[in-house]
Amino acid sequence: MPLKEVLVVGFGGVGSIYSLIAKRSGLARVTAVARSNYDAVNQNGMHFKSTKYGDIPKWRPDRLCKSVESAADTPYDYVILTTKALPDIIKTPTILAPLLTSPYIDKYPQPAYVILQNGLNVEVDLYHAIKALAQGEPKIIGTSLYIGTNLLAPDIVEHNGFDRPTLGIYRHNNYTASANSPEETAILEGIASILEKGGSTVSVVPEIQRKKFSKNFWNVAFSSLATLTGYTLPSVFRPPPSDSSVKYEPYVATKTAHLINEFTIPTLKAVMEELVTLARALGFPDSDDGLPSSTVESIINNTASLHVSPESTHVPSMLLDARKGQPIEVEVILGEVVRMAKERNVPVPRIETLYGLLLVVQNQIIRSMESVSQGEGLTGKR
Repeated sequence: MPLKEVLVVGFGGVGSIYSLIAKRSGLARVTAVARSNYDAVNQNGMHFKSTKYGDIPKWRPDRLCKSVESAADTPYDYVILTTKALPDIIKTPTILAPLLTSPYIDKYPQPAYVILQNGLNVEVDLYHAIKALAQGEPKIIGTSLYIGTNLLAPDIVEHNGFDRPTLGIYRHNNYTASANSPEETAILEGIASILEKGGSTVSVVPEIQRKKFSKNFWNVAFSSLATLTGYTLPSVFRPPPSDSSVKYEPYVATKTAHLINEFTIPTLKAVMEELVTLARALGFPDSDDGLPSSTVESIINNTASLHVSPESTHVPSMLLDARKGQPIEVEVILGEVVRMAKERNVPVPRIETLYGLLLVVQNQIIRSMESVSQGEGLTGKR
């Protein structure tokens, strides 16, 4: 069986791990586009420190490119997009323009696109761009990805062993579960087999939007909280150290802990209840294969159980980006929720408030970046 040609766009923590997984499968020839870290990876290779895949120094894909343009010289079966979703900074069709314009579209058929990005409706701009080519229905695979990875340096990736993508065909403005066509089934099975053989834990579902919507609950509530306050989640859940020999922070100070319980946690729940109301307007049923009404309590309880621990050091990616002065994914995590709610006349006042406040954070990050680089570097690396 011939190898599948796979192009991975973005060679940060997510992109490099999935390049490794695809190549490990033995089913794919992997081309990777490394933008900001091209020079470091080209010189040293990528060093993986993974509890699952081992310590792998000087690893390289089959081909490393500095831009999508330089990679657009051969047909691909799959293009895996792993950049941050920042449509207010740069839209996906702009990132992938060499694959969506001549001479590429004159020589080669459109590949299947696998969108490994946070947030909602991240596929829409690409869908319309491909549709405009009049080369048939766009082949886009939406994903809901849980992964534990961190780019320690331009050529060093830490991976905690967790990589679990859920895959499904993206259907524009369609939130109902539908049977896949034979072509869609073959496309899904093709990429799923590559990722599974490479070591990832993969699920394939008939309707991906509800999975993405469910994952977005956590980001809307907890990423927003962390980014706006500047504190990680133990600031809401973790009690003070009971042993003077144990040191950690943040934690909930005893003096006003009752106010956190009385106001903060109920506010987080109310934010997520707005999402439940919107989910019902979208037609997601109150069931395990839809979006169960128990989702809110489950997320609160699971998050609390993780962040009461003295070992909790997790920094939500939105807060991490803000600390680094990098653009945050405010539009795809919160902005899309607000727009979807307005289209369906569903009030989401708490989410609108979070969105409005985070827009100020985003605006000042952009202002700072523009003042430093006159507009260069606004393309979110991941």
